[in-house]
This record gives sequence, structure tokens and C-alpha cells, in this order.
Amino acid sequence: MGQLKTDLILQGDCIALMNELPSRSVDLVFADPPYNLQLGGELLRPNNSLVDGVDEEWDRFGEANDPLASFATYDRFTRAWLEAARRVLKDDGSLWVIGSYHNIYRVGTILQDLGFWILNDVVWTKTNPMPNFRGTRFTNAHETMLWCAKSPRARYTFNYEAMKSLNEGIQMRSDWMLPLCTGPERLKDGGRKTHPTQKPEALLYRIILACSNPGDVLLDPFFGTGTTGAVAKKLGRRWIGLERDETYIAAARARIAATRQVTDLSALSTPNKRSEPRIPFGTVVERGYLDPGEVLWGGERRRWTAKVRADGTLVSAEHKGSIHQVGAAVQGALACNGWTFWHFERDGQLQMIDLLRQKIRAELH
Repeated sequence: MGQLKTDLILQGDCIALMNELPSRSVDLVFADPPYNLQLGGELLRPNNSLVDGVDEEWDRFGEANDPLASFATYDRFTRAWLEAARRVLKDDGSLWVIGSYHNIYRVGTILQDLGFWILNDVVWTKTNPMPNFRGTRFTNAHETMLWCAKSPRARYTFNYEAMKSLNEGIQMRSDWMLPLCTGPERLKDGGRKTHPTQKPEALLYRIILACSNPGDVLLDPFFGTGTTGAVAKKLGRRWIGLERDETYIAAARARIAATRQVTDLSALSTPNKRSEPRIPFGTVVERGYLDPGEVLWGGERRRWTAKVRADGTLVSAEHKGSIHQVGAAVQGALACNGWTFWHFERDGQLQMIDLLRQKIRAELH
């Protein structure tokens, strides 16, 4: 096992190929394994036209008419590829696996049996799901993703601020509303889908942005038509794809070659507030951005006031203490982020005192 080569597709069995990679060499694994749908016969629309669904050989395990044997075969396969993925994953790396109700519960059990620590189950709710043409069940409108660390103590990557920014400043939840892969993004060959379960790039965009950093190595053991590779290239990550099917590989290579790579690395990173230098409010005062005795306003409607003291504390009519303590006290709240609650006035306009903190941080760089 020599030096790890990246940005390439390796053809063959994913388990054998992973066993040839150096141990603890990848930062993130995204897996979209076969679902073992166990479909019985063709699926027709009400107008008798054929649904272009999953009928490929790679989604068949055991005998379709013997579910228990099929489950056993699928479980052995799942354990084998997860063991291989665990070996190549760095101790602080993470793994994402996506599935439907057909397989995700079996995958989840095996993940836990192997020592993975499930961090979240994320539900991808499809805004444009395929209808249930037979009208015998609810429309399957979601898939489930399991996000795992190698152990409860792993220091995995989670770019919280990036996810919050992506969600317009609101903490991102574990239910994602995204459409199926359609339109120009859907790869087709002669009018037929090149791959029946091609995932939308928006889905991989969130996962890769959330759980890796520029330059990290991503592994996709079920590469298909290369969604992971295309998004990884777009976001400045390195990638390795494992795939058996030559048709999928050809489509993936063409797709990734046409993907534009970002060259401005500064555009790929979202600053983590926890890693920024801590600026006490007193620093704002001692640098002269606010003067002792100056009045601060609570909120944007001037409902509360407090005066700045020379030692970096505040005093209101009834309370004194830090910007956070006084902010919470005047509102009757349990806690308060004083940096965003208190405002100062310049030229008749109220501005958050956090702007002064950011100005000092910029001076330190």
C-alpha cells in the first residue's frame, strides 16, 4: 500500500478495492449502497407505460421470492463493506450512508454492531417524489441518511456555521427538503436514465460542506455516475470513487471533467466562530470604540438602556454586570447574547456592538 492517489475512479469490487487502500487515509465516506428493493416484476403506470425504476443486477441479493435468504445475503455484504470503510476512515472522520425503508434499518444495526456512533439520522424529503402508481401504499417521499463517527469520542468535523449560513442564519435541521435529480442534471443515455438512483448534487453539497474541509479526502464506494466526485471537485476536496460498471464510470468521468473547480480557496471556507480570538467587551472600551458613560440600547426598538462603565461592564436602572448578564436581566430572560442584543448609536442609526468586536478581530489578522 503506497501513497494514496486521489481524484480518480477505481474499477472493481468496492470491498476488495477498499482493502487495498491505506488504513486511516480518508476523511469522509459517503455511501449510497444497493437498497435490496426485492422488486417483483415490472412496475406500470395507470396508462400501462413502464416505470423506469431500479431493476439492475447490482440491487439483487439472494432470491427475490425468499426474503429471509435475501436479507442474510445483504447483511453479509453490508457488514463486509462497512468493515472495509471503517478501516480506511480516519479516527476523526465520519461516514454517511443513505437508504430507504428496505435497507436502512439493517444498515443501522450493523453500523452500531461495528462500533460506529450515530450522530444524526437526516431525512431527505423529496419535494417531487415518484407517485405510488398502484395506489396500494403511501407515496415513498423520503430517504434516510445516517451520519456516524467512528466512536463516541471522535473529534469529527462539523461546520456548523456553514450550515447555518446556508440556511439563512437559522440552525439547520435534520429534515432536508430537496427535489429529486431532474432536468439537465439527470444524466441520460438514449432517453433512458443512465443510473436509476442518481442523487441530486444539492444533497451531496450539504454533506460535503458540513463534514469536511478543503483538501480533505472523500471516498464513495458506490460511485455510480459521480455525484460525489463532481461536488467534491466543486468544493475543493479530493476524492476517490469505486465503481464496477463501465457505463457509469464513463458517465462519471465526463461529468467530473466538465465540472468547474473553484480556484479561490478563500471562497470555500466559512469561519468558525469558536476558532476566532475571544474579544472581551472591555477591549472595545479600552480601544475607544465606545466611551465610558455612553448609552447602549437593547434591541432595535430602544426599549431598554444601559450605560457603559470604564471596566467594561454595563449598568442599567436596576442591574449591573456584563453585557450578557444585564441583557438577560432587563428582559427577564435566562440568558442573552449581549453582542447582538445591545446597540450603539452613530449618525442617528443603531448598530450592534458585535460590529465593533468584528472590527477588532479584523485588526488582529
